[in-house]
Amino acid sequence: MHRFKELEIWKKSRLFCALIYKVTLSFPNEEKFGLTNQLRRASISIPSNIAEGSSRQSNKDFARFLEIAIGSAYEVETQILISSDLGFINQENLIELTNILEEIIKMTSRFRATLL
Repeated sequence: MHRFKELEIWKKSRLFCALIYKVTLSFPNEEKFGLTNQLRRASISIPSNIAEGSSRQSNKDFARFLEIAIGSAYEVETQILISSDLGFINQENLIELTNILEEIIKMTSRFRATLL
């Protein structure tokens, strides 16, 4: 078992969630149950799956949860791009969020590879 609170991927993805919440505060009210909700839930899924996977007894099981976390990261990336297309996210935020997300994906993929 791993201590998820000590994992850099968990720490970074947790901070990323806070950024998503801040950025989505400015989304239109009619998106409260649309993109806002989807983005927040998908971003929360990243550190949540890392934490849940860390409790598993085998590295194979943990690697599966990391795979799910990576899938959630790609889901977030798609939603960020759509939000930008709709004018809900400015170019500066888009670049910042996608750069952080890319780093989380790379870090998680590398860590996952060590488990297999």
